[in-house]
Amino acid sequence: MSEWLFWGAVPFLAAAFITDIRHMRIPNALSLAMLGTGLLFQMLFCGWKGLFIAACGAGTGFLVLLILYLIRAVGGGDVKLFAAIGAWIGALPTLQLLVYSVFIGAIIGWIIVLSRRETGKRLRSLLSRSAGMLLHGGQVQLPAAGGDLLRFPFMLAVVPAYICTYIYV
Repeated sequence: MSEWLFWGAVPFLAAAFITDIRHMRIPNALSLAMLGTGLLFQMLFCGWKGLFIAACGAGTGFLVLLILYLIRAVGGGDVKLFAAIGAWIGALPTLQLLVYSVFIGAIIGWIIVLSRRETGKRLRSLLSRSAGMLLHGGQVQLPAAGGDLLRFPFMLAVVPAYICTYIYV
């Protein structure tokens, strides 16, 4: 993978970071522009092979994040953004980015929980819901102590994860 392709996605990620922090959403126009330019630049740098790499990366990012979306772990904008990122960097780096993002996201989530002093309530809720799922075969959701899901801009995890992916690829 060309280093230029990795750097080419950075302006789009910066824009996504800003909009996610401000509005807790990533505009479709931004994701679509990133996807289109990723496909185009992959083809310009690597020819038809690059277009194949971009398509595989986009599909990987989309499908894996779609699973997380279906279990309510991320929003729809994150799904489309990861498809666009995949078009720029390919399938394997997109998977690495996902692993780093989830790990960093978990750390951020725990920092938020600990700072709100909700740890005991969340752990009791998690244990009781897990026991209920095992005993009754139901679904498990992880609500906050107040009853709603813990939410924060996922780009807080994606940006440092992107840096880690760049370093280790």
